[in-house]
Amino acid sequence: MKFIDLFAGIGGIKIGFENAGFRCVFSNDFDEYAKITYDLNFSEIFEADKQMVLGDIQKIPASKIPDFNILCGGFPCQPFSIAGYKQGFKDENGRGNLFFDIVRILKAKQPNAFLLENVKNLKTHDKGNTLRIILENLEKKLGYFVKVKVLNTMEYGNLPQNRERIYIVGFLDQKAYDKFSFPEKVKLTKTIHDCLEEKNVDEKYYYNDKPLYEVLKKEVKKRNTVYQWRRKYVRENKNNVCPTLTANMGMGGHNVPLVLSGIGIRKLTPRECANFQGFPKNYKLPDIADSHLYKQFGNSVSIPVIQRIAQNINNALTN
Repeated sequence: MKFIDLFAGIGGIKIGFENAGFRCVFSNDFDEYAKITYDLNFSEIFEADKQMVLGDIQKIPASKIPDFNILCGGFPCQPFSIAGYKQGFKDENGRGNLFFDIVRILKAKQPNAFLLENVKNLKTHDKGNTLRIILENLEKKLGYFVKVKVLNTMEYGNLPQNRERIYIVGFLDQKAYDKFSFPEKVKLTKTIHDCLEEKNVDEKYYYNDKPLYEVLKKEVKKRNTVYQWRRKYVRENKNNVCPTLTANMGMGGHNVPLVLSGIGIRKLTPRECANFQGFPKNYKLPDIADSHLYKQFGNSVSIPVIQRIAQNINNALTN
């Protein structure tokens, strides 16, 4: 079955769905740096001389999108995020209104199913009115049967990252809807050391010779713990997993989680952020500024969680 990947970023949803047996026929994002990373890793040509279609989805007619079975979209979460401005649909940059482009494409194409992903805060944003409007559009205006659940990566993806996200899954056929269920919890067997690069870490990631080191060394003392510098204090994550990776990591080193290695105190590398999101080892990182890479992985998805949901969607549609 075919799917399209809107707000595709660097292809996390694409990898999860392809691992579950689907085929991507269209991918779009407006971030030129995300396209660099995406194109480096995926060789499909969706249009003449293009891989990911770079551009504003608001300006792409549904008629220009090939037919597909499933729409996937991790639509921009900053307007609804605690870490963002929490403006929702009123976001001054128009990002909150991009949900209605999903509605536009669903109405025109009427695919069998969809998967939407966003921050947990979407569920309670504006006292629940934002989610209510979303569900009204999907259910009453478009006729989809919809299920919603918040899943934590550390509970559903066997990745040591505390990452709660809301997943919205819909089906045109009620029989498929009845057969679908979100995945069950799985035991967390991986530790942070499964995601850390223990050797050959560039010295630029270390704080040993930087002014902040004198403050950090008083608090960062455990090898099995991930820490955060919160501008004025050090926060210890006591559940022995990585805190939520965010797009804000690309806006300054203070947002990047910290660890203690045998050499000293350092921040996570972009590759380690990829590991905490479940990207495969052969996923390539382009030669662009770390700030862009941090933002990309913070904006991305936890691939094992996406893959498990995609497998259940596949089962619901094919059985």
